Amino acid sequence: MADYDYDVLVIGAGPGGYVAAIRAAQLGLKTACAEARETLGGTCLNVGCIPSKALLHASELYEEAASGALAKLGVKIDGMSLDLDAMHGQRKDAVKQLTGGIEYLFKKNKVEWLKGRAAFTAKDTVEVGGRTVRAKNIVIATGSSVTPLPGIAIDNEVVIDSTGGLELPKVPGHLVVIGGGVIGLELGSVWRRLGAKVTVVEYLDQLLPGMDGEIRKEAGKIFKKQGMALRLSTKVTGVERRGEGAVVTVEPAAGGATETIDADVVLVAIGRRANTDGLNLDAAGLALNNRGQVDVNHDFETAVPGIWAIGDVVPGPMLAHKAEDEGIAVAENIAGHTGIVNHDVIPGVVYTAPEIAGVGLTEEQAKERGAVKVGKFPMLANSRAKTNHQPDGMVKVIADAKTDRVLGVWCIASVAGTMIAQAAQAMEFGATSEDIAYTCHAHPTHSEAIKEAAMAVTGKPIHV
Repeated sequence: MADYDYDVLVIGAGPGGYVAAIRAAQLGLKTACAEARETLGGTCLNVGCIPSKALLHASELYEEAASGALAKLGVKIDGMSLDLDAMHGQRKDAVKQLTGGIEYLFKKNKVEWLKGRAAFTAKDTVEVGGRTVRAKNIVIATGSSVTPLPGIAIDNEVVIDSTGGLELPKVPGHLVVIGGGVIGLELGSVWRRLGAKVTVVEYLDQLLPGMDGEIRKEAGKIFKKQGMALRLSTKVTGVERRGEGAVVTVEPAAGGATETIDADVVLVAIGRRANTDGLNLDAAGLALNNRGQVDVNHDFETAVPGIWAIGDVVPGPMLAHKAEDEGIAVAENIAGHTGIVNHDVIPGVVYTAPEIAGVGLTEEQAKERGAVKVGKFPMLANSRAKTNHQPDGMVKVIADAKTDRVLGVWCIASVAGTMIAQAAQAMEFGATSEDIAYTCHAHPTHSEAIKEAAMAVTGKPIHV
């Protein structure tokens, strides 16, 4: 229609938003994407998934050399040292290349980038960068931001958030991480490998909320062995900056005597919350749910026809790949096709060393639904893990006791994030543990551990 500027306007150019915009344009819809950052890609690409992986990889290589692990393999390095500026430089270069790549894809697919922060003025109209635009369909893809800890001010010098955790100009003597989730453990592991003493303070009795209980316990053992101090079942009641450092006040989560922890840097990583401030959703006739998110139906349409929402701003795991799949699906639904996302099969990965990954139900969740069979296999018995001197971890396959259908797979291994793709694909096709057990796996590979764990579901693993 002539009175619309665009068929589709996407608000936010993170993994969900930029993918939705590109897919909509590919489907022949006139598309624009509003983004206030100076670069595309959202939190994930600019200050999240991508730069953290660049530091994780580099720090792993540093520790291999500094710890003498490479020397044991016959790779001797004399006079090695840490050049933190260069390490930060390669991180920034990776981000620059990838954000530039998205800008190229926008131009290639004729997606117009509206630079500025968007706010609704009506259900089909927004103001962005001083301009009023009207769209037949509007997709909210504004992502999420760091959840603050009440009473604790982030200065990104001594008391930092995840963005500050990427930018430290020197290795801290003692880093205290508040929150034993994915972000805290990943960033904590970076700075531990580079020489910092790291203490993780977690309110719950185990790390990694939401993951399989046995995997959480095993991960805790591994992190302790690596030198991380874990303060579980512990509540942070205050952080006070003192000079060049800070003092963290803690007490048992169940109540009890307080104590203090001296820190050079404190990383606050207790989670993320949906970005909805400034959108002026009232003008669009939209209300938030009790978790501050935008509710959508199966097709990602909100309660207001023509307004859609995806990614971290809607219920579900706050994961870039979940947002990307929703971005493709919402564009296809807008174009009149059938776009779906199977939210029961979305893998999650913690990019520590070793990596921790899972897809589907935890053993606890599966047992709530009925009888299950569980097969496990230790990476210690895997040939490739043995030759790579990476024995830590395990694979766990959870299957329905009656149908043998795989309900969940959990891995701790050096390449668990890659291994979990096989499990997700198998579950998407409704595989049984027998299906995985009778699929030939290349030898020697880490993925053989998934085959062996599947064989263990029926009590028939070979190598353990």
